Amino acid sequence: MTLEVIVGPMFSGKTSELIRLVEREIYAKKRGAIFKVDFDRRYGEKEVVTHNGLRYEAYSIPSSDEGVKKIEEAAESNGLDAIGVDEVNFFPEAIVKVLDTLADRRKVIACGLNLDFRAEPFRTTTELAARADRVRYLSAVCVVCGQEATRTQRLVGGKPAPRDSPVIAVGGKEMYEPRCRKCYAPPT
Repeated sequence: MTLEVIVGPMFSGKTSELIRLVEREIYAKKRGAIFKVDFDRRYGEKEVVTHNGLRYEAYSIPSSDEGVKKIEEAAESNGLDAIGVDEVNFFPEAIVKVLDTLADRRKVIACGLNLDFRAEPFRTTTELAARADRVRYLSAVCVVCGQEATRTQRLVGGKPAPRDSPVIAVGGKEMYEPRCRKCYAPPT
Protein backbone atom coordinates (compact mmCIF):
# COMPACT_ATOMS: atom_id res chain seq x y z
CA MET A 1 0.00 0.00 0.00
CA THR A 2 1.46 3.43 0.83
CA LEU A 3 3.12 5.62 3.42
CA GLU A 4 2.40 9.32 3.14
CA VAL A 5 3.91 11.98 5.39
CA ILE A 6 2.66 15.57 5.74
CA VAL A 7 5.22 18.02 7.15
CA GLY A 8 5.48 21.72 7.78
CA PRO A 9 5.44 24.38 10.49
CA MET A 10 2.61 25.04 12.90
CA PHE A 11 -0.51 26.57 11.34
CA SER A 12 0.21 25.12 7.90
CA GLY A 13 -2.84 22.83 7.80
CA LYS A 14 -1.16 19.48 8.48
CA THR A 15 -3.96 18.09 10.66
CA SER A 16 -6.63 19.39 8.28
CA GLU A 17 -4.91 17.55 5.42
CA LEU A 18 -4.58 14.40 7.55
CA ILE A 19 -8.31 14.44 8.31
CA ARG A 20 -9.15 15.08 4.64
CA LEU A 21 -7.03 12.14 3.45
CA VAL A 22 -8.39 9.70 6.06
CA GLU A 23 -11.96 10.77 5.25
CA ARG A 24 -11.28 10.09 1.54
CA GLU A 25 -10.43 6.51 2.44
CA ILE A 26 -13.61 6.18 4.50
CA TYR A 27 -15.69 7.60 1.62
CA ALA A 28 -14.14 4.84 -0.50
CA LYS A 29 -15.74 2.32 1.91
CA LYS A 30 -12.49 1.56 3.71
CA ARG A 31 -12.01 1.33 7.46
CA GLY A 32 -9.87 4.11 8.85
CA ALA A 33 -8.85 5.71 12.13
CA ILE A 34 -6.66 8.50 13.42
CA PHE A 35 -4.28 8.21 16.37
CA LYS A 36 -2.80 10.99 18.53
CA VAL A 37 -0.64 11.30 21.64
CA ASP A 38 -2.59 11.35 24.88
CA PHE A 39 -0.81 14.40 26.31
CA ASP A 40 -2.00 16.66 23.48
CA ARG A 41 -5.26 17.84 25.01
CA ARG A 42 -5.26 21.35 23.57
CA TYR A 43 -8.77 21.03 22.19
CA GLY A 44 -10.00 17.58 23.20
CA GLU A 45 -8.96 14.21 24.65
CA LYS A 46 -10.52 11.80 22.15
CA GLU A 47 -10.26 13.79 18.94
CA VAL A 48 -7.80 15.64 16.79
CA VAL A 49 -8.74 19.27 16.40
CA THR A 50 -7.28 21.77 13.98
CA HIS A 51 -6.38 25.30 15.06
CA ASN A 52 -9.45 26.54 13.18
CA GLY A 53 -11.81 24.12 14.95
CA LEU A 54 -12.22 21.13 12.60
CA ARG A 55 -12.71 18.04 14.80
CA TYR A 56 -12.29 14.34 14.12
CA GLU A 57 -12.56 11.35 16.47
CA ALA A 58 -9.19 9.81 17.36
CA TYR A 59 -7.60 7.14 19.49
CA SER A 60 -5.57 8.80 22.23
CA ILE A 61 -2.46 6.77 23.07
CA PRO A 62 0.68 7.19 25.17
CA SER A 63 3.83 8.57 23.57
CA SER A 64 5.83 5.44 24.34
CA ASP A 65 6.92 2.21 22.71
CA GLU A 66 3.84 0.58 24.29
CA GLY A 67 1.62 3.28 22.79
CA VAL A 68 3.16 2.68 19.36
CA LYS A 69 2.35 -1.04 19.73
CA LYS A 70 -1.27 -0.07 20.40
CA ILE A 71 -1.45 1.50 16.94
CA GLU A 72 -0.29 -1.77 15.41
CA GLU A 73 -2.69 -3.82 17.55
CA ALA A 74 -5.66 -1.55 16.74
CA ALA A 75 -4.88 -1.71 13.02
CA GLU A 76 -4.87 -5.50 13.07
CA SER A 77 -7.78 -6.11 15.46
CA ASN A 78 -10.07 -3.54 13.79
CA GLY A 79 -9.12 -4.47 10.22
CA LEU A 80 -8.11 -0.90 9.43
CA ASP A 81 -7.36 -0.13 5.78
CA ALA A 82 -6.14 3.40 6.56
CA ILE A 83 -4.29 4.77 9.57
CA GLY A 84 -3.70 8.42 10.32
CA VAL A 85 -1.22 9.62 12.94
CA ASP A 86 -1.31 13.22 14.12
CA GLU A 87 1.78 14.97 15.53
CA VAL A 88 4.10 12.08 14.70
CA ASN A 89 6.94 14.26 16.03
CA PHE A 90 5.61 13.61 19.58
CA PHE A 91 6.11 9.85 19.31
CA PRO A 92 9.28 7.84 20.05
CA GLU A 93 11.46 6.60 17.20
CA ALA A 94 9.82 3.16 17.40
CA ILE A 95 6.90 4.62 15.44
CA VAL A 96 9.02 4.86 12.28
CA LYS A 97 9.49 1.10 11.90
CA VAL A 98 5.91 0.30 12.94
CA LEU A 99 4.30 2.72 10.47
CA ASP A 100 6.71 1.71 7.70
CA THR A 101 5.76 -1.96 8.25
CA LEU A 102 2.03 -1.20 8.50
CA ALA A 103 2.25 0.60 5.15
CA ASP A 104 3.10 -2.72 3.50
CA ARG A 105 -0.54 -3.78 4.05
CA ARG A 106 -2.57 -0.55 4.25
CA LYS A 107 -2.49 3.18 3.67
CA VAL A 108 -0.63 5.06 6.41
CA ILE A 109 -0.75 8.84 6.65
CA ALA A 110 1.25 10.70 9.29
CA CYS A 111 1.67 14.39 9.89
CA GLY A 112 4.04 16.37 12.05
CA LEU A 113 6.47 19.18 12.45
CA ASN A 114 9.67 18.63 10.54
CA LEU A 115 11.55 21.29 12.54
CA ASP A 116 11.39 22.16 16.23
CA PHE A 117 11.41 25.72 17.61
CA ARG A 118 15.22 25.77 17.23
CA ALA A 119 14.81 24.98 13.50
CA GLU A 120 16.37 21.56 14.09
CA PRO A 121 14.83 18.39 12.60
CA PHE A 122 12.42 16.23 14.55
CA ARG A 123 14.00 12.81 14.10
CA THR A 124 10.78 10.77 13.96
CA THR A 125 9.25 13.01 11.30
CA THR A 126 12.35 13.19 9.12
CA GLU A 127 13.07 9.44 9.42
CA LEU A 128 9.49 8.64 8.47
CA ALA A 129 9.56 11.10 5.57
CA ALA A 130 12.73 9.43 4.26
CA ARG A 131 10.81 6.14 4.03
CA ALA A 132 7.60 7.62 2.63
CA ASP A 133 6.13 6.94 -0.78
CA ARG A 134 4.91 10.52 -0.80
CA VAL A 135 5.79 13.61 1.24
CA ARG A 136 3.54 16.67 1.26
CA TYR A 137 5.34 19.78 2.44
CA LEU A 138 2.94 22.48 3.61
CA SER A 139 3.80 26.03 4.51
CA ALA A 140 2.02 28.68 6.53
CA VAL A 141 1.93 32.48 6.31
CA CYS A 142 4.55 34.45 8.24
CA VAL A 143 2.80 36.54 10.89
CA VAL A 144 5.51 39.21 10.64
CA CYS A 145 5.78 39.90 6.90
CA GLY A 146 3.08 37.79 5.19
CA GLN A 147 5.51 35.70 3.13
CA GLU A 148 5.62 31.90 3.03
CA ALA A 149 6.44 30.53 6.51
CA THR A 150 8.52 27.38 6.92
CA ARG A 151 9.58 27.81 10.55
CA THR A 152 7.79 27.66 13.91
CA GLN A 153 8.71 30.41 16.38
CA ARG A 154 8.11 29.59 20.04
CA LEU A 155 7.55 32.65 22.18
CA VAL A 156 7.87 33.18 25.93
CA GLY A 157 6.67 36.56 27.10
CA GLY A 158 6.60 37.80 23.50
CA LYS A 159 10.28 36.93 22.91
CA PRO A 160 11.91 33.87 21.32
CA ALA A 161 12.04 30.95 23.77
CA PRO A 162 15.47 30.24 25.26
CA ARG A 163 17.45 27.59 23.41
CA ASP A 164 17.56 25.35 26.50
CA SER A 165 13.75 25.17 26.69
CA PRO A 166 12.22 21.69 26.40
CA VAL A 167 11.82 20.58 22.79
CA ILE A 168 8.26 19.38 23.40
CA ALA A 169 5.83 22.02 24.67
CA VAL A 170 2.22 21.63 23.57
CA GLY A 171 0.53 24.92 22.73
CA GLY A 172 -1.24 27.01 20.14
CA LYS A 173 -1.30 30.67 19.12
CA GLU A 174 -0.45 31.72 22.67
CA MET A 175 3.02 30.11 22.30
CA TYR A 176 3.80 29.69 18.62
CA GLU A 177 3.89 31.68 15.40
CA PRO A 178 4.64 30.66 11.84
CA ARG A 179 7.61 32.60 10.45
CA CYS A 180 9.54 32.82 7.21
CA ARG A 181 13.28 32.21 7.15
CA LYS A 182 14.00 35.95 7.32
CA CYS A 183 11.64 36.76 10.22
CA TYR A 184 12.44 33.67 12.28
CA ALA A 185 14.56 34.60 15.32
CA PRO A 186 16.78 31.70 16.43
CA PRO A 187 16.70 31.09 20.19
CA THR A 188 19.74 32.21 22.14
